[in-house]
Amino acid sequence: MKPLFSGVLGALMFTALASTALAETTLTIATVNNDDMIRMQGLTDDFTAANPDIKLEWVTLEENVLREKVTTDIAAKGGQFDVLTIGTYEVPIWGKKGWLVPLTGIDDPDDLIPSIRAALSVDGKLMGSPFYGESSMVMYRKDLVDATGMKMPDKPTWTEVRAIAEKITNKEQEIYGICLRGKPGWGEGGAVEGALGNAFGARWFDQDWKPQFDSPEWKTALEFFVSLMKDNGPPGVSTNGYNETMALFLAGKCGMWIDATVSASSLTDPAKAKFPDQVGFALAPDTGNGNRGNWLWAWSLAIPAGTQKNDAAQKFVSWATSKHYTELVASKEGWAHVPPGTRTSLYANPEYAKVPFAKTTLEAIMSVNSAQPSSQPTPYSGGQYVSIPEFADLGTTVSQIFSAALAGEKTVDEALVESQDAATRVMTKAGYIK
Repeated sequence: MKPLFSGVLGALMFTALASTALAETTLTIATVNNDDMIRMQGLTDDFTAANPDIKLEWVTLEENVLREKVTTDIAAKGGQFDVLTIGTYEVPIWGKKGWLVPLTGIDDPDDLIPSIRAALSVDGKLMGSPFYGESSMVMYRKDLVDATGMKMPDKPTWTEVRAIAEKITNKEQEIYGICLRGKPGWGEGGAVEGALGNAFGARWFDQDWKPQFDSPEWKTALEFFVSLMKDNGPPGVSTNGYNETMALFLAGKCGMWIDATVSASSLTDPAKAKFPDQVGFALAPDTGNGNRGNWLWAWSLAIPAGTQKNDAAQKFVSWATSKHYTELVASKEGWAHVPPGTRTSLYANPEYAKVPFAKTTLEAIMSVNSAQPSSQPTPYSGGQYVSIPEFADLGTTVSQIFSAALAGEKTVDEALVESQDAATRVMTKAGYIK
Protein backbone atom coordinates (compact mmCIF):
# COMPACT_ATOMS: atom_id res chain seq x y z
CA MET A 1 0.00 0.00 0.00
CA LYS A 2 1.44 3.41 -0.99
CA PRO A 3 1.82 6.11 1.65
CA LEU A 4 -0.83 8.83 1.58
CA PHE A 5 1.73 11.45 0.62
CA SER A 6 4.78 10.69 -1.51
CA GLY A 7 7.21 12.66 -3.64
CA VAL A 8 7.17 16.38 -4.39
CA LEU A 9 3.48 16.44 -5.27
CA GLY A 10 2.63 14.72 -2.03
CA ALA A 11 4.69 17.19 -0.06
CA LEU A 12 2.90 20.08 -1.73
CA MET A 13 -0.48 18.53 -1.01
CA PHE A 14 0.46 18.00 2.64
CA THR A 15 1.59 21.64 2.95
CA ALA A 16 -1.64 22.89 1.40
CA LEU A 17 -3.79 20.75 3.67
CA ALA A 18 -1.80 21.80 6.71
CA SER A 19 -2.18 25.48 5.78
CA THR A 20 -5.91 25.01 5.39
CA ALA A 21 -6.09 23.36 8.79
CA LEU A 22 -4.13 26.21 10.37
CA ALA A 23 -6.51 28.77 8.85
CA GLU A 24 -9.58 27.13 10.27
CA THR A 25 -9.57 28.99 13.61
CA THR A 26 -11.80 32.02 13.18
CA LEU A 27 -12.50 34.21 16.20
CA THR A 28 -15.78 36.10 16.24
CA ILE A 29 -15.30 39.29 18.24
CA ALA A 30 -18.19 41.44 19.44
CA THR A 31 -17.21 45.05 19.99
CA VAL A 32 -18.56 48.57 20.34
CA ASN A 33 -18.44 51.12 17.52
CA ASN A 34 -16.22 53.72 19.15
CA ASP A 35 -13.00 55.20 17.83
CA ASP A 36 -10.56 53.12 19.86
CA MET A 37 -12.15 49.80 18.94
CA ILE A 38 -12.39 50.73 15.28
CA ARG A 39 -8.72 51.75 15.37
CA MET A 40 -7.83 48.34 16.79
CA GLN A 41 -9.53 46.61 13.88
CA GLY A 42 -7.33 48.58 11.52
CA LEU A 43 -4.16 47.41 13.26
CA THR A 44 -4.84 43.69 13.53
CA ASP A 45 -2.47 42.83 10.70
CA ASP A 46 0.15 42.98 13.44
CA PHE A 47 -1.68 40.18 15.27
CA THR A 48 -2.46 38.00 12.27
CA ALA A 49 1.11 38.26 10.98
CA ALA A 50 2.27 36.66 14.24
CA ASN A 51 -0.70 34.26 14.31
CA PRO A 52 -1.40 33.22 10.70
CA ASP A 53 -3.54 30.33 11.93
CA ILE A 54 -6.12 32.75 13.46
CA LYS A 55 -8.63 34.75 11.46
CA LEU A 56 -10.70 37.55 12.96
CA GLU A 57 -14.34 38.23 12.27
CA TRP A 58 -15.80 41.43 13.72
CA VAL A 59 -19.32 42.19 14.88
CA THR A 60 -19.25 45.94 15.54
CA LEU A 61 -22.37 47.39 17.16
CA GLU A 62 -23.78 50.51 18.76
CA GLU A 63 -23.47 50.39 22.55
CA ASN A 64 -27.07 49.55 23.46
CA VAL A 65 -27.31 46.88 20.74
CA LEU A 66 -23.97 45.36 21.73
CA ARG A 67 -25.09 44.97 25.33
CA GLU A 68 -28.36 43.38 24.32
CA LYS A 69 -26.78 40.88 21.94
CA VAL A 70 -23.88 39.73 24.10
CA THR A 71 -26.05 39.50 27.21
CA THR A 72 -28.66 37.40 25.42
CA ASP A 73 -26.03 35.16 23.86
CA ILE A 74 -24.00 34.49 26.98
CA ALA A 75 -27.05 33.92 29.22
CA ALA A 76 -28.43 31.41 26.70
CA LYS A 77 -24.97 29.86 26.18
CA GLY A 78 -25.42 30.52 22.49
CA GLY A 79 -21.72 30.47 21.66
CA GLN A 80 -22.07 33.14 18.96
CA PHE A 81 -18.96 35.03 20.09
CA ASP A 82 -15.44 34.03 21.10
CA VAL A 83 -14.37 37.41 22.48
CA LEU A 84 -16.69 39.96 24.07
CA THR A 85 -16.30 43.68 24.67
CA ILE A 86 -17.89 44.28 28.07
CA GLY A 87 -17.30 46.57 31.01
CA THR A 88 -16.78 46.85 34.72
CA TYR A 89 -20.48 46.27 35.34
CA GLU A 90 -20.73 42.93 33.53
CA VAL A 91 -17.34 41.36 34.29
CA PRO A 92 -17.73 40.69 38.04
CA ILE A 93 -21.39 39.63 37.74
CA TRP A 94 -20.80 37.30 34.79
CA GLY A 95 -17.53 36.04 36.26
CA LYS A 96 -19.25 34.98 39.48
CA LYS A 97 -21.88 33.14 37.43
CA GLY A 98 -19.16 31.15 35.65
CA TRP A 99 -19.99 32.71 32.29
CA LEU A 100 -16.43 33.93 31.66
CA VAL A 101 -13.06 32.19 31.36
CA PRO A 102 -10.19 33.42 33.59
CA LEU A 103 -7.57 35.16 31.51
CA THR A 104 -4.06 33.75 31.28
CA GLY A 105 -0.96 35.22 29.73
CA ILE A 106 -2.03 38.87 30.03
CA ASP A 107 0.96 41.15 29.56
CA ASP A 108 2.29 42.38 32.93
CA PRO A 109 -0.95 42.34 34.94
CA ASP A 110 0.84 44.01 37.88
CA ASP A 111 1.18 47.11 35.67
CA LEU A 112 -2.61 47.54 35.47
CA ILE A 113 -4.01 50.48 37.46
CA PRO A 114 -5.09 48.83 40.73
CA SER A 115 -8.69 50.10 40.74
CA ILE A 116 -9.19 48.95 37.14
CA ARG A 117 -7.68 45.53 37.81
CA ALA A 118 -9.77 45.07 40.96
CA ALA A 119 -12.97 45.99 39.11
CA LEU A 120 -12.29 43.27 36.52
CA SER A 121 -11.29 40.47 38.89
CA VAL A 122 -13.27 37.76 40.65
CA ASP A 123 -11.66 35.91 43.57
CA GLY A 124 -8.29 37.30 42.54
CA LYS A 125 -8.58 36.08 38.94
CA LEU A 126 -8.63 38.54 36.06
CA MET A 127 -11.85 37.88 34.12
CA GLY A 128 -11.64 40.84 31.75
CA SER A 129 -8.57 42.59 30.40
CA PRO A 130 -9.00 46.37 30.04
CA PHE A 131 -8.65 47.75 26.54
CA TYR A 132 -9.03 51.24 27.89
CA GLY A 133 -10.08 52.73 31.21
CA GLU A 134 -11.94 55.93 31.83
CA SER A 135 -13.64 58.24 34.25
CA SER A 136 -15.69 61.31 33.35
CA MET A 137 -14.57 64.94 33.16
CA VAL A 138 -15.43 68.34 31.73
CA MET A 139 -14.20 68.94 28.19
CA TYR A 140 -14.71 72.51 27.05
CA ARG A 141 -13.96 75.08 24.36
CA LYS A 142 -11.42 77.46 25.86
CA ASP A 143 -12.18 80.18 23.31
CA LEU A 144 -15.89 80.15 24.10
CA VAL A 145 -15.30 80.16 27.84
CA ASP A 146 -12.75 82.99 27.52
CA ALA A 147 -15.26 85.03 25.51
CA THR A 148 -17.64 84.99 28.48
CA GLY A 149 -15.07 86.65 30.71
CA MET A 150 -15.34 83.69 33.07
CA LYS A 151 -12.83 81.02 33.96
CA MET A 152 -13.30 77.27 34.08
CA PRO A 153 -12.06 76.05 37.48
CA ASP A 154 -9.93 72.92 37.59
CA LYS A 155 -12.53 71.50 40.02
CA PRO A 156 -15.83 73.18 39.10
CA THR A 157 -19.21 72.94 40.76
CA TRP A 158 -22.42 72.31 38.82
CA THR A 159 -23.46 75.88 39.68
CA GLU A 160 -20.31 77.23 38.02
CA VAL A 161 -20.80 74.96 35.01
CA ARG A 162 -24.36 76.20 34.57
CA ALA A 163 -23.32 79.86 34.85
CA ILE A 164 -20.69 79.38 32.12
CA ALA A 165 -23.12 77.46 29.91
CA GLU A 166 -25.69 80.26 30.12
CA LYS A 167 -23.09 82.80 28.95
CA ILE A 168 -22.00 80.62 26.02
CA THR A 169 -25.41 79.55 24.68
CA ASN A 170 -26.42 81.23 21.43
CA LYS A 171 -29.11 79.06 19.88
CA GLU A 172 -29.50 81.29 16.82
CA GLN A 173 -25.90 80.48 15.90
CA GLU A 174 -26.33 76.83 16.96
CA ILE A 175 -23.85 77.19 19.80
CA TYR A 176 -24.96 75.36 22.95
CA GLY A 177 -23.47 75.97 26.36
CA ILE A 178 -23.44 72.32 27.32
CA CYS A 179 -24.03 69.01 25.56
CA LEU A 180 -24.92 65.88 27.54
CA ARG A 181 -26.29 62.47 26.64
CA GLY A 182 -29.99 61.80 27.19
CA LYS A 183 -30.56 58.76 25.01
CA PRO A 184 -32.31 55.83 26.74
CA GLY A 185 -30.02 53.02 27.88
CA TRP A 186 -28.37 52.48 31.26
CA GLY A 187 -24.95 52.98 29.68
CA GLU A 188 -26.06 55.87 27.48
CA GLY A 189 -28.07 58.72 28.98
CA GLY A 190 -28.53 56.64 32.10
CA ALA A 191 -24.79 56.81 32.81
CA VAL A 192 -24.78 60.61 32.80
CA GLU A 193 -28.00 60.87 34.77
CA GLY A 194 -26.84 58.37 37.39
CA ALA A 195 -23.50 60.12 37.80
CA LEU A 196 -25.17 63.51 38.09
CA GLY A 197 -27.53 62.09 40.71
CA ASN A 198 -24.54 60.88 42.73
CA ALA A 199 -23.01 64.37 42.62
CA PHE A 200 -26.24 65.80 44.04
CA GLY A 201 -26.24 63.28 46.88
CA ALA A 202 -28.94 61.06 45.38
CA ARG A 203 -28.82 57.27 45.50
CA TRP A 204 -30.73 54.45 43.85
CA PHE A 205 -31.38 52.53 47.07
CA ASP A 206 -30.97 53.00 50.80
CA GLN A 207 -29.18 50.49 53.01
CA ASP A 208 -32.29 48.29 53.06
CA TRP A 209 -32.53 48.32 49.23
CA LYS A 210 -35.58 50.57 49.25
CA PRO A 211 -35.69 52.72 46.07
CA GLN A 212 -35.00 56.41 46.66
CA PHE A 213 -36.47 58.22 43.66
CA ASP A 214 -38.96 59.88 46.00
CA SER A 215 -36.08 61.64 47.80
CA PRO A 216 -35.44 65.41 47.66
CA GLU A 217 -31.96 64.73 46.27
CA TRP A 218 -33.31 63.06 43.15
CA LYS A 219 -35.89 65.81 42.66
CA THR A 220 -33.20 68.48 42.85
CA ALA A 221 -30.87 66.55 40.52
CA LEU A 222 -33.44 65.78 37.82
CA GLU A 223 -34.94 69.29 37.88
CA PHE A 224 -31.44 70.70 37.46
CA PHE A 225 -30.64 68.35 34.58
CA VAL A 226 -33.89 68.94 32.69
CA SER A 227 -33.79 72.72 33.04
CA LEU A 228 -30.06 72.91 32.22
CA MET A 229 -30.55 71.03 28.97
CA LYS A 230 -33.75 72.88 28.05
CA ASP A 231 -32.04 76.24 28.47
CA ASN A 232 -28.53 75.48 27.25
CA GLY A 233 -28.51 72.12 25.44
CA PRO A 234 -28.85 71.19 21.77
CA PRO A 235 -32.05 69.95 20.14
CA GLY A 236 -32.81 66.25 20.49
CA VAL A 237 -31.06 65.76 23.83
CA SER A 238 -33.45 62.94 24.71
CA THR A 239 -32.19 60.90 21.74
CA ASN A 240 -28.54 61.95 21.74
CA GLY A 241 -26.15 59.21 22.87
CA TYR A 242 -22.38 59.17 23.16
CA ASN A 243 -21.65 59.23 19.43
CA GLU A 244 -24.24 61.89 18.62
CA THR A 245 -23.00 64.16 21.39
CA MET A 246 -19.38 63.73 20.37
CA ALA A 247 -20.32 64.67 16.80
CA LEU A 248 -21.84 67.92 18.09
CA PHE A 249 -18.67 68.81 20.01
CA LEU A 250 -16.41 67.89 17.10
CA ALA A 251 -18.46 70.21 14.89
CA GLY A 252 -17.85 73.10 17.28
CA LYS A 253 -21.43 73.38 18.52
CA CYS A 254 -20.81 72.70 22.24
CA GLY A 255 -19.22 74.93 24.83
CA MET A 256 -18.88 72.01 27.22
CA TRP A 257 -19.31 68.27 27.23
CA ILE A 258 -19.17 66.21 30.42
CA ASP A 259 -18.52 62.61 29.52
CA ALA A 260 -15.93 59.86 29.23
CA THR A 261 -12.30 60.90 29.56
CA VAL A 262 -11.44 58.64 26.62
CA SER A 263 -13.23 61.11 24.32
CA ALA A 264 -10.37 63.58 24.66
CA SER A 265 -8.19 61.98 21.99
CA SER A 266 -10.88 62.54 19.35
CA LEU A 267 -11.68 66.09 20.46
CA THR A 268 -8.03 67.12 20.10
CA ASP A 269 -7.51 65.35 16.77
CA PRO A 270 -7.08 67.87 13.91
CA ALA A 271 -8.39 65.27 11.46
CA LYS A 272 -11.73 65.12 13.29
CA ALA A 273 -12.30 68.23 15.37
CA LYS A 274 -13.10 71.73 14.15
CA PHE A 275 -11.29 73.37 17.08
CA PRO A 276 -8.72 70.78 18.27
CA ASP A 277 -6.37 73.35 19.80
CA GLN A 278 -9.09 75.00 21.86
CA VAL A 279 -10.11 72.08 24.06
CA GLY A 280 -9.55 72.32 27.81
CA PHE A 281 -10.14 69.79 30.58
CA ALA A 282 -11.37 69.90 34.17
CA LEU A 283 -12.62 67.40 36.73
CA ALA A 284 -16.30 66.47 36.74
CA PRO A 285 -18.48 68.94 38.67
CA ASP A 286 -19.63 68.52 42.26
CA THR A 287 -22.23 70.32 44.34
CA GLY A 288 -19.96 71.15 47.25
CA ASN A 289 -20.43 67.82 49.01
CA GLY A 290 -17.09 66.40 47.90
CA ASN A 291 -18.61 63.91 45.46
CA ARG A 292 -17.98 64.65 41.80
CA GLY A 293 -20.11 61.78 40.54
CA ASN A 294 -17.35 60.78 38.14
CA TRP A 295 -17.44 57.16 37.16
CA LEU A 296 -14.94 54.35 36.71
CA TRP A 297 -15.33 52.25 33.59
CA ALA A 298 -13.18 50.02 31.42
CA TRP A 299 -14.22 48.65 28.07
CA SER A 300 -12.59 45.26 28.37
CA LEU A 301 -12.09 42.09 26.40
CA ALA A 302 -13.41 38.88 27.94
CA ILE A 303 -13.82 35.29 26.82
CA PRO A 304 -17.19 33.54 27.23
CA ALA A 305 -17.10 30.12 28.84
CA GLY A 306 -18.96 28.67 25.85
CA THR A 307 -16.21 29.31 23.30
CA GLN A 308 -14.55 26.33 21.63
CA LYS A 309 -11.54 28.50 20.74
CA ASN A 310 -10.15 29.48 24.10
CA ASP A 311 -6.45 29.25 23.20
CA ALA A 312 -6.82 31.52 20.18
CA ALA A 313 -9.05 33.91 22.11
CA GLN A 314 -6.49 34.14 24.92
CA LYS A 315 -3.81 35.07 22.39
CA PHE A 316 -5.94 37.82 20.90
CA VAL A 317 -6.98 39.34 24.22
CA SER A 318 -3.37 39.32 25.37
CA TRP A 319 -2.24 41.08 22.19
CA ALA A 320 -4.97 43.74 22.17
CA THR A 321 -4.39 44.75 25.80
CA SER A 322 -0.60 44.57 25.84
CA LYS A 323 2.06 47.24 26.14
CA HIS A 324 3.15 46.15 22.67
CA TYR A 325 -0.24 47.26 21.31
CA THR A 326 0.14 50.63 23.06
CA GLU A 327 3.50 51.13 21.39
CA LEU A 328 2.03 50.04 18.05
CA VAL A 329 -0.67 52.72 18.22
CA ALA A 330 1.87 55.33 19.30
CA SER A 331 4.12 54.50 16.36
CA LYS A 332 1.26 54.61 13.86
CA GLU A 333 -0.95 57.43 15.14
CA GLY A 334 0.83 59.18 18.00
CA TRP A 335 0.69 59.00 21.79
CA ALA A 336 -2.58 60.92 22.02
CA HIS A 337 -4.40 57.97 20.45
CA VAL A 338 -3.12 55.12 22.60
CA PRO A 339 -5.78 53.44 24.78
CA PRO A 340 -5.73 55.37 28.06
CA GLY A 341 -6.48 54.60 31.66
CA THR A 342 -5.24 51.02 32.05
CA ARG A 343 -1.52 50.94 32.89
CA THR A 344 0.57 52.83 35.41
CA SER A 345 3.57 52.64 33.07
CA LEU A 346 1.74 54.75 30.49
CA TYR A 347 1.42 57.65 32.93
CA ALA A 348 5.08 57.33 33.91
CA ASN A 349 6.07 57.67 30.24
CA PRO A 350 7.49 61.17 29.59
CA GLU A 351 6.19 61.11 26.01
CA TYR A 352 2.64 60.43 27.14
CA ALA A 353 2.93 63.13 29.81
CA LYS A 354 3.02 65.66 26.94
CA VAL A 355 -0.53 64.68 25.90
CA PRO A 356 -2.77 67.59 27.05
CA PHE A 357 -5.43 65.46 28.70
CA ALA A 358 -3.21 62.81 30.32
CA LYS A 359 -2.90 64.47 33.73
CA THR A 360 -6.61 65.24 34.16
CA THR A 361 -7.62 61.78 32.96
CA LEU A 362 -5.44 60.05 35.55
CA GLU A 363 -6.57 62.45 38.28
CA ALA A 364 -10.20 61.70 37.43
CA ILE A 365 -9.66 57.93 37.48
CA MET A 366 -7.76 58.02 40.75
CA SER A 367 -10.40 60.20 42.43
CA VAL A 368 -13.28 57.75 41.89
CA ASN A 369 -14.73 55.99 44.91
CA SER A 370 -16.77 53.21 43.31
CA ALA A 371 -17.35 51.53 46.66
CA GLN A 372 -19.31 54.58 47.85
CA PRO A 373 -20.80 56.26 44.76
CA SER A 374 -23.08 58.69 46.65
CA SER A 375 -22.39 60.96 49.58
CA GLN A 376 -25.10 58.95 51.34
CA PRO A 377 -24.42 55.32 52.33
CA THR A 378 -25.34 52.68 49.75
CA PRO A 379 -25.53 48.88 49.84
CA TYR A 380 -24.07 48.75 46.32
CA SER A 381 -20.93 49.80 44.52
CA GLY A 382 -20.68 51.28 41.07
CA GLY A 383 -20.78 54.85 39.82
CA GLN A 384 -22.92 55.28 36.75
CA TYR A 385 -24.44 51.87 37.50
CA VAL A 386 -25.52 49.71 40.43
CA SER A 387 -23.61 46.46 40.89
CA ILE A 388 -26.54 44.04 40.86
CA PRO A 389 -27.76 41.81 37.99
CA GLU A 390 -31.20 43.45 37.96
CA PHE A 391 -29.74 46.86 37.16
CA ALA A 392 -29.31 46.31 33.41
CA ASP A 393 -33.06 46.21 32.85
CA LEU A 394 -34.01 48.61 35.63
CA GLY A 395 -31.39 51.16 34.64
CA THR A 396 -32.62 51.13 31.07
CA THR A 397 -36.24 51.55 32.21
CA VAL A 398 -35.38 54.53 34.41
CA SER A 399 -33.31 56.11 31.63
CA GLN A 400 -36.31 55.82 29.30
CA ILE A 401 -38.47 57.61 31.85
CA PHE A 402 -35.85 60.33 32.35
CA SER A 403 -35.49 60.75 28.58
CA ALA A 404 -39.24 61.37 28.37
CA ALA A 405 -38.82 64.13 30.98
CA LEU A 406 -36.03 65.65 28.89
CA ALA A 407 -38.31 65.58 25.85
CA GLY A 408 -41.07 67.34 27.78
CA GLU A 409 -43.37 64.33 27.59
CA LYS A 410 -43.44 63.99 31.39
CA THR A 411 -42.90 66.34 34.30
CA VAL A 412 -40.00 65.74 36.65
CA ASP A 413 -42.43 64.70 39.37
CA GLU A 414 -44.16 62.22 37.06
CA ALA A 415 -40.80 60.77 36.00
CA LEU A 416 -39.69 60.26 39.57
CA VAL A 417 -42.97 58.63 40.62
CA GLU A 418 -42.74 56.23 37.66
CA SER A 419 -39.11 55.46 38.45
CA GLN A 420 -39.91 54.79 42.09
CA ASP A 421 -42.74 52.43 41.11
CA ALA A 422 -40.61 50.60 38.54
CA ALA A 423 -37.72 50.17 40.95
CA THR A 424 -40.02 48.98 43.74
CA ARG A 425 -41.56 46.34 41.49
CA VAL A 426 -38.16 45.06 40.35
CA MET A 427 -36.63 44.95 43.82
CA THR A 428 -39.71 43.29 45.31
CA LYS A 429 -39.83 40.62 42.61
CA ALA A 430 -36.10 39.96 43.02
CA GLY A 431 -36.48 39.55 46.78
CA TYR A 432 -34.44 42.54 47.91
CA ILE A 433 -37.46 44.07 49.67
CA LYS A 434 -40.81 42.74 50.86
